[in-house]
Amino acid sequence: LLEERYPVGAVVRGQIRNITDFGIFVGVDEGIDGLIHVSDISWTKRVGHPATLYKVGDEVEAVVLHIDKENERFSLGIKQLTPDPWAGITARYRVGSIVTGKVSNITDFGVFVELEPGVEGLVHVSEVSSEKVDDLKSLLEVGQEIQAEVLNIDQEERKISLSMKAIEDEQVRAEKMALDQLNKEMAAQSATTLGEKILLAKQAKEAQANGESEAAEE
Repeated sequence: LLEERYPVGAVVRGQIRNITDFGIFVGVDEGIDGLIHVSDISWTKRVGHPATLYKVGDEVEAVVLHIDKENERFSLGIKQLTPDPWAGITARYRVGSIVTGKVSNITDFGVFVELEPGVEGLVHVSEVSSEKVDDLKSLLEVGQEIQAEVLNIDQEERKISLSMKAIEDEQVRAEKMALDQLNKEMAAQSATTLGEKILLAKQAKEAQANGESEAAEE
């Protein structure tokens, strides 16, 4: 039986027989083809068309993902030969944590940031800055390293929402708190200095009065 010869999870090797915009057809056995969908080619690369990476006649290895017994066809995957970078993502990145990454793409609606190979987060245009940004490309560029706060993680949808504005707001709050503390310390120091001056003046006046009293007695 087909599923016994090529069980799900097995690694197979075959020659590419045809390439379309949606995937690669691989000859696994005589009269038996497997389809590697474009979405199953790579974890880390955006594959626009498979022909940019492969050509007819190339030999490839792939993992059996699904078996269509009726039509004697397989669903295969190349990216499944390596670990999924999104596995355990919530253990590596937590909501509220600060992450560092590189800008990988800039669009009208936001900035994509590569956190590690195969894992990207999105800074929506509304989360870039507290001030209105009309042109993101005037503020950021591809390859630039940025820091952002993790707002949300959707492992199933493979989406991470990030915010640069949150860090900016936090920095403003921290600076304001530091300034308030400095003002309090300066006010306290000023009050102490004024108190010391009053005390010294009082002591000087008392000393002068005592001196005059002693002189009168003589």
